[in-house]
Amino acid sequence: MSQSPFNVASIGIGWWSDVLADAAARTGGRVQVVSCFTRSQDKRRSFSEKYNCRAAASLDDVLADREVEGVINTTPNHAHLETTAAAARAGKHVFLDKPIANTIGEAKAITKACKDAGVTLAVGYQRRRESHFRWIKDRIDAGDVGKLVQAEANISRDREGQFEPGHWRYTAEGMPGGVMLQIGLHYVDVLMMLLGPVKTVSGMASQLVLPGDNPDVGTLLMTHENGAVSSLSTSYASASEYYLMNIYGKRMSFYYNLFDGLRCLKQGESGSTAVAVEKTDTLAEELIEWADAARGVGTTEVGGEGATESLAVVKAGIKSVREGRHVDVAEILASDD
Repeated sequence: MSQSPFNVASIGIGWWSDVLADAAARTGGRVQVVSCFTRSQDKRRSFSEKYNCRAAASLDDVLADREVEGVINTTPNHAHLETTAAAARAGKHVFLDKPIANTIGEAKAITKACKDAGVTLAVGYQRRRESHFRWIKDRIDAGDVGKLVQAEANISRDREGQFEPGHWRYTAEGMPGGVMLQIGLHYVDVLMMLLGPVKTVSGMASQLVLPGDNPDVGTLLMTHENGAVSSLSTSYASASEYYLMNIYGKRMSFYYNLFDGLRCLKQGESGSTAVAVEKTDTLAEELIEWADAARGVGTTEVGGEGATESLAVVKAGIKSVREGRHVDVAEILASDD
């Protein structure tokens, strides 16, 4: 495995680009940010000074830079196809923040563009890498859980006043489905990892606190292909950040929340047992995985196809809210919506 730095450029400067640049700095020199670009001259100057990298004058300059092997793309959702396709044509590998796109058609086009160009696409789903979920997955794979029957999850944050009026995250065009797409997608991915693919979705949503025309609370009720049923509640309007994931099996169940950590309960026992797991640097881990895959070592855990499947689940929930019916995920995957 090569230990020389995998040189990348960060495009689409915002708060999450800084989070990922910080993560790159924790890879032990495996991933190195050497360039950046965003349309705001002030933002790219500030980023370049903070991370000691070049501030490119244009995206074309980034893509023409022979030192740059890949791009970390944190542009707004609607710009993912244009920027990722351009990077792929230039032979640059792409780490793309989720969601892969706002539509299934664009998600498929992104996947195809990278495949046709022979570049590695990784989509950022770091929640699935958290140690408590990996521990649960190991128990499921070992056959300890028995038949999986049900799950319930919640992912919530307080986003009041966090974005300026008119920000793309407040608009249905910029972020269709609101909170269900932008953060709910993380736990859709985890539920699919643990319980398997989703077959049908029923959604509910409301706008209660935030400005704009997007839901700030939402719930997805999902039937998985194995028959298990799961529910996911999402919120940008709660008092604080919160995460919960309970997985129920016939022989073993698991209970995780932000404040109490992970517990498990075996069939026949009267009380749950605390499970100690070591914290994982999920962001650094996925960047290293992408860099290695780009150099021919291993593969990315979530690429274009997987990201499109989880997007389809959320899009099914959005359609369910709009039309008041259960929606098959296959129906969404067959469309370009």
